Amino acid sequence: MNDTEIVANAHERWLRGWDREPGAPPFDFRAVQGEFYDWAADDLLLYDSADPAHRVARSAEQYRSWWEPVFDGLAAAEHELSDGPHVLVSGDLATSRLIFLARLVAADGTETPLRATSSLVWRRTPAGWRIAWDHTSSVSEPV
Repeated sequence: MNDTEIVANAHERWLRGWDREPGAPPFDFRAVQGEFYDWAADDLLLYDSADPAHRVARSAEQYRSWWEPVFDGLAAAEHELSDGPHVLVSGDLATSRLIFLARLVAADGTETPLRATSSLVWRRTPAGWRIAWDHTSSVSEPV
């Protein structure tokens, strides 16, 4: 695979990593999503508009600490690719963008459907392509 295909494949696998089956074991962010992040980097910018506090994480560990409890508390989560990924690679940086539909089910059964755009900047490291910047924006969809 060339770099464009590698990044596209990684972005799709990253998206699928957020899925949760009913009755799944506790969500372990590092085990599920760890391969996509540089855990030693302290210059990351990771943002998801679904975060009520609209925080920007500066490390993979900080991002994990915010999202692991959220996804661990869900009864289910499904993500469907709607468009993309579209990838541009230049040297040791790449950007990818995709649109997905999500259905999040809270422990009480409340469903939240979302349409989201995920834009990632990837940096080539000795271990491979890793997310350096993430901007995910979502809007509610009708139930």
